[in-house]
Amino acid sequence: MADKKQGGEAFSVIGSGTVITGDVTTEGTIRIDGKIVGNLTTQADAAIGLTGVIEGSVDARNITVAGKVVGTLIAAKKLILEGKSILKGDLRTVRLVVDEGAVFDGRSSMANGPGVSPPSNPRDQR
Repeated sequence: MADKKQGGEAFSVIGSGTVITGDVTTEGTIRIDGKIVGNLTTQADAAIGLTGVIEGSVDARNITVAGKVVGTLIAAKKLILEGKSILKGDLRTVRLVVDEGAVFDGRSSMANGPGVSPPSNPRDQR
């Protein structure tokens, strides 16, 4: 894993061909081109590249997926599923972008802001 500084923030890369078994936690932005079997947590942004695979949950400020995730995605601000991405699991975010060609098999939950639950359905209150 390589660490660099990008605009004062740490930037980590897990390269193609690298497999990490266990949870990964960082304070800076991270890009995954290899594989993580475990959970990924960052206070910054997470990008799963075209060759990237995560079997576990991802919790980040913004998440961009071009590869494959089997697990839950939690983005505090924005989640992007690019055209060749595969998500088999649930997602929770404020803003969601799903490009044509993306595969999503799971449930989604969108809130109006961090820590805010989505509005309830008026029909459910009868």
